[in-house]
Amino acid sequence: MKIASYNINGINGRLASLLAWLEETAPDVVCLQELKTEDAKFPRAALRKAGYGAAVCGQRAYNGVAILTKGAEPIVTRRALPGDAQDKASRYLEAAVKGILIACIYAPNGNPQPGPRFDYKLAWLERLNAHAAALWASDVPVLLVGDFNVVPTDSDIYSAKSSWKDDALLQPASRAAFQRLIGQGWLDALRTLHPTEPIYTFWDYKRDAWRRNAGLRIDHFLLSRVLHERLVDGNVDVAARALEGSSDHAPVWLQLDEP
Repeated sequence: MKIASYNINGINGRLASLLAWLEETAPDVVCLQELKTEDAKFPRAALRKAGYGAAVCGQRAYNGVAILTKGAEPIVTRRALPGDAQDKASRYLEAAVKGILIACIYAPNGNPQPGPRFDYKLAWLERLNAHAAALWASDVPVLLVGDFNVVPTDSDIYSAKSSWKDDALLQPASRAAFQRLIGQGWLDALRTLHPTEPIYTFWDYKRDAWRRNAGLRIDHFLLSRVLHERLVDGNVDVAARALEGSSDHAPVWLQLDEP
């Protein structure tokens, strides 16, 4: 079972490249972030023609998440992260897919920091930690998937002394929130599979970052206990980032054995 995560950075503007990527790589499940469109304008028909059902939690501007499943419709279990009824940002979608509960995550960026946006980021990550603890305790197969907007360690960025050092993605409080998730027992799939090598999922459009391979790892797969032994393979589809007009993220994928 192949599961992918892709911050598409505007699905309608990149639909052609998304469809081409789906045809070439044929993942069973895809979690999409940063749709930048409301539900009514989500390209369901085009994706259905490509063989994918979709659960969508859309929003204009910079939010929106979706879960695509090949040959089936996801069974939505939650459309928002619990803990703050006033938070209307579309950043969390949870669905049952082929025996696994999958949470598609688009965590807040948090810049500029310090300030209210960073405070919101930390509060959102605390809510994620609380909900993740409940999911972990359920002892069912769960995947936390998506753009966490956290660079976990200095090994996950091309240079810890770069201009990113003051960015919200690298702050000690952001990293501590991610490490509290790992401390619950969740397995960081990409780092487990690639323990020492540089592995990046995002290259900024600015400062010629792609050509310099000045990347960051901010897109993650976290696996619950019952999925640890099913992990077979996973990596970053770097070639997709090289395409003209691509997202500033590359798709990330993993392969799970059948139970």
